[in-house]
Amino acid sequence: MKRLLLCLPAVLLAGCAASTQAKTDGLTIEKSYPLDYAQQFTADECADGCTLITIAEDRYLVVPQGTAVPQGLDADITVLQQPIENIYLVSTSAMDPILSIDGLDAVALSGTQAESWYLDAAKAAMQNGQIAYAGKYSAPDYETILTADCGLAIENTMIYHTPEVKEQLEKLGVPVLVERSSYESGPLARMEWVKLYGILLGKTDEAERIFSDAEQRIAPLADKAPTGKTVAFFSITSNNLATVRKGGDYVAKMIEMAGGSYVFADLTDSGNNLATVNLSLEDFYAGAQDADVLIYNSTIEGEITTREELIAKCPLLADFKAVQTGNVWCTSQSLFQQSMELPDLILDMNRVFTEGTPDSSELKFLTHIQ
Repeated sequence: MKRLLLCLPAVLLAGCAASTQAKTDGLTIEKSYPLDYAQQFTADECADGCTLITIAEDRYLVVPQGTAVPQGLDADITVLQQPIENIYLVSTSAMDPILSIDGLDAVALSGTQAESWYLDAAKAAMQNGQIAYAGKYSAPDYETILTADCGLAIENTMIYHTPEVKEQLEKLGVPVLVERSSYESGPLARMEWVKLYGILLGKTDEAERIFSDAEQRIAPLADKAPTGKTVAFFSITSNNLATVRKGGDYVAKMIEMAGGSYVFADLTDSGNNLATVNLSLEDFYAGAQDADVLIYNSTIEGEITTREELIAKCPLLADFKAVQTGNVWCTSQSLFQQSMELPDLILDMNRVFTEGTPDSSELKFLTHIQ
Protein backbone atom coordinates (compact mmCIF):
# COMPACT_ATOMS: atom_id res chain seq x y z
CA MET A 1 0.00 0.00 0.00
CA LYS A 2 2.81 2.39 0.88
CA ARG A 3 4.49 2.12 -2.52
CA LEU A 4 1.20 2.72 -4.35
CA LEU A 5 0.49 5.83 -2.33
CA LEU A 6 3.87 7.29 -3.26
CA CYS A 7 2.79 7.38 -6.89
CA LEU A 8 -0.72 8.85 -6.43
CA PRO A 9 -1.47 12.49 -7.27
CA ALA A 10 -1.53 14.86 -4.33
CA VAL A 11 -5.25 15.52 -4.75
CA LEU A 12 -6.01 11.85 -4.15
CA LEU A 13 -3.72 11.73 -1.16
CA ALA A 14 -5.42 14.63 0.56
CA GLY A 15 -8.12 12.47 2.08
CA CYS A 16 -5.95 9.47 2.83
CA ALA A 17 -5.18 8.79 6.49
CA ALA A 18 -1.74 7.35 5.63
CA SER A 19 -0.72 10.28 3.42
CA THR A 20 1.64 11.92 5.93
CA GLN A 21 3.85 8.87 6.06
CA ALA A 22 3.42 7.63 2.50
CA LYS A 23 3.74 10.79 0.43
CA THR A 24 7.36 11.69 -0.31
CA ASP A 25 7.74 15.20 -1.70
CA GLY A 26 10.65 15.63 -4.07
CA LEU A 27 10.81 11.97 -5.14
CA THR A 28 9.34 10.14 -8.09
CA ILE A 29 9.22 6.40 -7.43
CA GLU A 30 9.70 4.40 -10.61
CA LYS A 31 9.71 0.82 -9.35
CA SER A 32 10.29 -1.38 -6.34
CA TYR A 33 13.59 -3.17 -5.97
CA PRO A 34 12.74 -6.90 -6.30
CA LEU A 35 12.82 -8.88 -3.04
CA ASP A 36 11.69 -12.50 -3.00
CA TYR A 37 11.74 -13.32 0.71
CA ALA A 38 12.60 -10.39 3.00
CA GLN A 39 9.63 -8.75 4.72
CA GLN A 40 11.39 -6.36 7.07
CA PHE A 41 12.63 -3.83 4.52
CA THR A 42 11.65 -2.46 1.14
CA ALA A 43 13.59 -0.49 -1.44
CA ASP A 44 12.04 1.83 -4.02
CA GLU A 45 14.04 3.09 -6.96
CA CYS A 46 13.59 6.75 -7.87
CA ALA A 47 13.78 8.49 -11.24
CA ASP A 48 16.95 10.37 -10.27
CA GLY A 49 18.88 7.19 -9.37
CA CYS A 50 18.25 7.46 -5.62
CA THR A 51 16.84 4.53 -3.65
CA LEU A 52 14.35 4.92 -0.82
CA ILE A 53 14.83 2.23 1.83
CA THR A 54 12.10 1.63 4.40
CA ILE A 55 12.77 -0.39 7.57
CA ALA A 56 9.79 -0.48 9.94
CA GLU A 57 8.95 3.21 10.47
CA ASP A 58 12.38 4.48 9.36
CA ARG A 59 13.18 5.74 5.86
CA TYR A 60 16.59 6.30 4.28
CA LEU A 61 17.36 7.85 0.92
CA VAL A 62 20.53 6.50 -0.67
CA VAL A 63 21.87 9.19 -3.00
CA PRO A 64 24.49 8.16 -5.62
CA GLN A 65 27.87 9.88 -5.64
CA GLY A 66 27.71 13.03 -7.74
CA THR A 67 23.91 13.26 -7.51
CA ALA A 68 22.38 16.24 -5.72
CA VAL A 69 20.14 15.54 -2.74
CA PRO A 70 16.52 16.05 -3.89
CA GLN A 71 14.78 19.15 -2.57
CA GLY A 72 11.64 19.10 -0.47
CA LEU A 73 12.17 15.71 1.18
CA ASP A 74 9.93 14.71 4.05
CA ALA A 75 11.57 15.53 7.36
CA ASP A 76 11.65 11.91 8.52
CA ILE A 77 13.87 10.74 5.64
CA THR A 78 17.54 10.21 6.52
CA VAL A 79 19.85 11.01 3.60
CA LEU A 80 22.77 8.64 2.98
CA GLN A 81 25.09 10.18 0.41
CA GLN A 82 27.36 7.71 -1.36
CA PRO A 83 30.08 6.73 -1.00
CA ILE A 84 29.06 5.58 2.47
CA GLU A 85 32.35 5.22 4.33
CA ASN A 86 33.82 4.68 7.80
CA ILE A 87 30.83 2.68 9.00
CA TYR A 88 30.42 1.98 12.72
CA LEU A 89 29.20 -1.62 12.58
CA VAL A 90 27.42 -2.65 15.76
CA SER A 91 25.12 -5.36 14.41
CA THR A 92 27.31 -8.47 14.11
CA SER A 93 24.88 -10.12 11.69
CA ALA A 94 25.59 -7.36 9.15
CA MET A 95 29.30 -8.15 8.88
CA ASP A 96 29.03 -11.38 6.88
CA PRO A 97 26.81 -9.87 4.14
CA ILE A 98 29.22 -6.94 3.88
CA LEU A 99 32.17 -9.31 3.66
CA SER A 100 30.41 -11.39 1.01
CA ILE A 101 30.17 -8.40 -1.36
CA ASP A 102 33.74 -7.30 -0.67
CA GLY A 103 32.60 -4.27 1.30
CA LEU A 104 34.91 -4.51 4.30
CA ASP A 105 36.81 -1.37 3.28
CA ALA A 106 33.68 0.65 4.07
CA VAL A 107 33.81 -0.42 7.73
CA ALA A 108 36.12 1.55 10.02
CA LEU A 109 34.62 0.95 13.47
CA SER A 110 33.23 -2.07 15.30
CA GLY A 111 30.95 -2.52 18.28
CA THR A 112 32.51 -5.95 18.84
CA GLN A 113 36.06 -6.50 20.05
CA ALA A 114 38.49 -8.54 17.95
CA GLU A 115 38.44 -11.62 20.18
CA SER A 116 34.66 -11.85 19.91
CA TRP A 117 34.62 -12.11 16.12
CA TYR A 118 34.40 -15.59 14.60
CA LEU A 119 34.73 -14.16 11.10
CA ASP A 120 38.41 -14.35 10.20
CA ALA A 121 38.39 -11.30 7.94
CA ALA A 122 36.72 -9.13 10.58
CA LYS A 123 39.06 -10.30 13.32
CA ALA A 124 42.13 -9.74 11.14
CA ALA A 125 40.94 -6.25 10.16
CA MET A 126 40.72 -5.30 13.83
CA GLN A 127 44.02 -6.88 14.73
CA ASN A 128 45.87 -5.02 11.97
CA GLY A 129 44.21 -1.69 12.80
CA GLN A 130 42.00 -1.42 9.73
CA ILE A 131 38.93 -1.44 12.01
CA ALA A 132 38.96 0.15 15.47
CA TYR A 133 36.84 -0.81 18.44
CA ALA A 134 34.43 2.04 19.14
CA GLY A 135 32.45 0.67 22.07
CA LYS A 136 29.39 -1.53 22.33
CA TYR A 137 25.91 -0.39 21.33
CA SER A 138 25.03 1.00 24.76
CA ALA A 139 28.35 2.80 25.37
CA PRO A 140 29.92 4.00 22.13
CA ASP A 141 33.17 5.94 22.09
CA TYR A 142 31.83 9.15 20.59
CA GLU A 143 35.28 10.73 20.26
CA THR A 144 36.58 7.78 18.23
CA ILE A 145 33.44 7.83 16.07
CA LEU A 146 33.76 11.54 15.33
CA THR A 147 37.50 11.35 14.68
CA ALA A 148 36.88 8.58 12.14
CA ASP A 149 34.40 10.79 10.24
CA CYS A 150 31.81 8.03 10.54
CA GLY A 151 29.31 8.03 7.67
CA LEU A 152 26.80 5.55 9.12
CA ALA A 153 26.12 3.51 12.25
CA ILE A 154 24.51 0.12 11.60
CA GLU A 155 22.74 -1.06 14.74
CA ASN A 156 20.35 -3.87 15.59
CA THR A 157 17.17 -3.39 17.59
CA MET A 158 19.08 -3.57 20.90
CA ILE A 159 19.72 0.14 20.37
CA TYR A 160 16.10 0.79 21.30
CA HIS A 161 17.00 -0.20 24.88
CA THR A 162 19.25 2.87 24.99
CA PRO A 163 17.44 5.40 22.77
CA GLU A 164 19.60 8.20 24.14
CA VAL A 165 22.61 6.67 22.33
CA LYS A 166 20.82 6.74 18.99
CA GLU A 167 19.74 10.32 19.61
CA GLN A 168 23.27 11.39 20.52
CA LEU A 169 24.80 9.81 17.42
CA GLU A 170 22.26 11.59 15.25
CA LYS A 171 22.91 14.90 17.03
CA LEU A 172 26.58 14.44 16.18
CA GLY A 173 25.67 14.04 12.51
CA VAL A 174 26.03 10.26 12.33
CA PRO A 175 23.02 8.67 10.62
CA VAL A 176 21.80 5.49 12.35
CA LEU A 177 20.32 2.56 10.42
CA VAL A 178 18.62 -0.08 12.59
CA GLU A 179 18.62 -3.39 10.74
CA ARG A 180 15.92 -5.97 11.46
CA SER A 181 17.17 -9.12 9.73
CA SER A 182 16.69 -11.06 12.97
CA TYR A 183 12.93 -10.44 12.66
CA GLU A 184 12.76 -12.39 9.40
CA SER A 185 11.14 -15.80 9.82
CA GLY A 186 13.14 -17.74 7.22
CA PRO A 187 16.83 -18.23 6.38
CA LEU A 188 16.55 -16.93 2.82
CA ALA A 189 14.70 -13.85 4.06
CA ARG A 190 17.55 -13.14 6.48
CA MET A 191 20.15 -13.67 3.80
CA GLU A 192 18.34 -11.40 1.36
CA TRP A 193 19.42 -8.47 3.52
CA VAL A 194 22.68 -8.72 1.58
CA LYS A 195 20.79 -6.78 -1.10
CA LEU A 196 20.30 -3.87 1.30
CA TYR A 197 24.04 -3.69 1.91
CA GLY A 198 24.56 -3.95 -1.84
CA ILE A 199 22.36 -0.86 -2.27
CA LEU A 200 24.16 1.05 0.49
CA LEU A 201 27.66 0.27 -0.82
CA GLY A 202 26.91 0.46 -4.54
CA LYS A 203 27.42 -3.27 -4.99
CA THR A 204 23.97 -4.45 -6.07
CA ASP A 205 25.32 -6.77 -8.79
CA GLU A 206 27.58 -8.53 -6.30
CA ALA A 207 24.73 -8.84 -3.79
CA GLU A 208 22.37 -10.30 -6.38
CA ARG A 209 24.98 -12.84 -7.46
CA ILE A 210 25.87 -13.87 -3.90
CA PHE A 211 22.24 -14.33 -2.94
CA SER A 212 21.37 -16.25 -6.10
CA ASP A 213 24.30 -18.62 -5.57
CA ALA A 214 23.18 -19.30 -1.99
CA GLU A 215 19.60 -19.86 -3.09
CA GLN A 216 20.65 -22.33 -5.77
CA ARG A 217 22.77 -24.36 -3.37
CA ILE A 218 19.75 -25.50 -1.39
CA ALA A 219 17.24 -25.50 -4.27
CA PRO A 220 17.63 -29.28 -4.91
CA LEU A 221 16.37 -30.02 -1.38
CA ALA A 222 12.94 -28.65 -2.29
CA ASP A 223 12.37 -31.64 -4.56
CA LYS A 224 13.25 -34.22 -1.91
CA ALA A 225 10.71 -35.94 0.31
CA PRO A 226 10.87 -35.34 4.08
CA THR A 227 13.26 -37.70 5.84
CA GLY A 228 10.83 -38.47 8.66
CA LYS A 229 13.49 -37.60 11.26
CA THR A 230 12.30 -35.67 14.30
CA VAL A 231 14.72 -33.03 15.56
CA ALA A 232 15.28 -30.92 18.69
CA PHE A 233 17.50 -27.82 18.54
CA PHE A 234 18.35 -26.63 22.05
CA SER A 235 20.79 -25.60 24.75
CA ILE A 236 20.82 -26.08 28.51
CA THR A 237 21.20 -22.95 30.64
CA SER A 238 23.19 -22.61 33.84
CA ASN A 239 19.94 -22.34 35.81
CA ASN A 240 18.62 -25.69 34.55
CA LEU A 241 16.29 -24.63 31.77
CA ALA A 242 16.22 -25.75 28.15
CA THR A 243 16.33 -22.97 25.56
CA VAL A 244 14.54 -23.94 22.35
CA ARG A 245 13.45 -22.06 19.22
CA LYS A 246 9.85 -21.14 18.57
CA GLY A 247 8.06 -23.03 15.83
CA GLY A 248 7.99 -20.03 13.50
CA ASP A 249 11.69 -19.26 13.92
CA TYR A 250 14.12 -19.47 11.03
CA VAL A 251 16.04 -22.35 12.67
CA ALA A 252 12.84 -24.39 12.71
CA LYS A 253 12.39 -23.47 9.02
CA MET A 254 15.93 -24.66 8.26
CA ILE A 255 15.24 -28.02 9.90
CA GLU A 256 12.15 -28.35 7.75
CA MET A 257 14.05 -27.35 4.59
CA ALA A 258 16.66 -30.00 5.43
CA GLY A 259 13.94 -32.64 5.54
CA GLY A 260 13.45 -32.87 9.30
CA SER A 261 10.48 -32.32 11.59
CA TYR A 262 11.04 -29.88 14.46
CA VAL A 263 9.63 -31.36 17.67
CA PHE A 264 8.66 -27.94 19.08
CA ALA A 265 6.92 -26.73 15.93
CA ASP A 266 3.78 -25.94 17.94
CA LEU A 267 5.56 -23.43 20.19
CA THR A 268 4.20 -20.04 19.17
CA ASP A 269 4.88 -16.42 19.97
CA SER A 270 4.21 -15.75 23.65
CA GLY A 271 3.63 -12.05 23.20
CA ASN A 272 7.25 -11.03 22.66
CA ASN A 273 9.59 -10.89 19.68
CA LEU A 274 12.12 -13.33 21.11
CA ALA A 275 12.99 -16.27 18.88
CA THR A 276 13.54 -18.59 21.84
CA VAL A 277 11.57 -20.04 24.73
CA ASN A 278 12.95 -21.33 28.04
CA LEU A 279 11.33 -24.61 29.05
CA SER A 280 11.56 -26.50 32.31
CA LEU A 281 13.63 -29.65 31.95
CA GLU A 282 10.47 -31.69 32.52
CA ASP A 283 8.69 -29.99 29.61
CA PHE A 284 11.77 -30.35 27.43
CA TYR A 285 11.95 -34.05 28.32
CA ALA A 286 8.31 -34.54 27.37
CA GLY A 287 8.79 -32.87 23.98
CA ALA A 288 12.22 -34.13 22.94
CA GLN A 289 12.86 -37.47 24.64
CA ASP A 290 11.93 -39.46 21.54
CA ALA A 291 13.52 -37.11 18.98
CA ASP A 292 15.66 -38.92 16.42
CA VAL A 293 18.28 -36.15 16.35
CA LEU A 294 19.46 -33.66 18.98
CA ILE A 295 21.32 -30.53 17.89
CA TYR A 296 22.97 -28.62 20.72
CA ASN A 297 23.22 -24.86 20.17
CA SER A 298 26.71 -23.89 21.33
CA THR A 299 26.30 -20.18 20.63
CA ILE A 300 24.59 -19.59 23.98
CA GLU A 301 26.39 -21.73 26.54
CA GLY A 302 29.52 -22.84 24.65
CA GLU A 303 30.51 -25.94 22.71
CA ILE A 304 30.43 -29.48 24.05
CA THR A 305 32.33 -32.40 22.55
CA THR A 306 31.40 -35.51 24.52
CA ARG A 307 28.32 -37.35 25.72
CA GLU A 308 29.60 -36.98 29.28
CA GLU A 309 29.71 -33.18 28.99
CA LEU A 310 26.17 -33.16 27.66
CA ILE A 311 24.78 -35.36 30.42
CA ALA A 312 26.64 -33.31 33.04
CA LYS A 313 24.59 -30.31 31.90
CA CYS A 314 21.35 -32.29 32.22
CA PRO A 315 21.32 -35.86 33.59
CA LEU A 316 17.83 -36.39 32.13
CA LEU A 317 19.39 -36.40 28.68
CA ALA A 318 20.83 -39.86 29.33
CA ASP A 319 17.33 -41.25 28.73
CA PHE A 320 16.83 -39.49 25.41
CA LYS A 321 16.59 -41.68 22.33
CA ALA A 322 19.12 -39.64 20.33
CA VAL A 323 21.67 -39.80 23.15
CA GLN A 324 21.30 -43.56 23.40
CA THR A 325 21.59 -44.03 19.63
CA GLY A 326 24.51 -41.59 19.32
CA ASN A 327 22.73 -39.07 17.12
CA VAL A 328 23.66 -35.86 18.96
CA TRP A 329 25.37 -32.92 17.24
CA CYS A 330 26.78 -29.59 18.35
CA THR A 331 26.80 -26.37 16.32
CA SER A 332 29.92 -24.25 15.92
CA GLN A 333 30.00 -21.03 17.92
CA SER A 334 30.51 -19.04 14.72
CA LEU A 335 27.07 -20.00 13.43
CA PHE A 336 25.10 -16.83 14.07
CA GLN A 337 27.82 -14.49 12.84
CA GLN A 338 28.09 -16.39 9.55
CA SER A 339 24.70 -15.23 8.38
CA MET A 340 25.46 -15.80 4.69
CA GLU A 341 26.46 -19.42 5.29
CA LEU A 342 23.06 -20.73 6.36
CA PRO A 343 22.82 -22.99 3.27
CA ASP A 344 25.81 -24.89 4.67
CA LEU A 345 23.95 -25.58 7.91
CA ILE A 346 20.87 -26.70 6.00
CA LEU A 347 23.00 -29.05 3.89
CA ASP A 348 24.80 -30.29 7.02
CA MET A 349 21.48 -31.09 8.67
CA ASN A 350 20.21 -32.85 5.56
CA ARG A 351 23.27 -35.10 5.57
CA VAL A 352 22.75 -35.90 9.25
CA PHE A 353 19.08 -36.68 8.64
CA THR A 354 19.78 -38.88 5.61
CA GLU A 355 23.18 -40.44 6.36
CA GLY A 356 22.97 -40.92 10.12
CA THR A 357 26.48 -40.07 11.24
CA PRO A 358 28.50 -38.49 8.42
CA ASP A 359 32.12 -37.62 9.15
CA SER A 360 32.20 -34.32 11.08
CA SER A 361 35.22 -33.22 9.04
CA GLU A 362 32.94 -33.10 5.99
CA LEU A 363 30.46 -30.80 7.71
CA LYS A 364 30.85 -27.05 8.24
CA PHE A 365 28.66 -26.24 11.22
CA LEU A 366 27.88 -29.53 12.98
CA THR A 367 30.18 -31.72 15.05
CA HIS A 368 29.23 -35.20 16.20
CA ILE A 369 29.16 -35.59 19.98
CA GLN A 370 30.97 -38.83 20.78
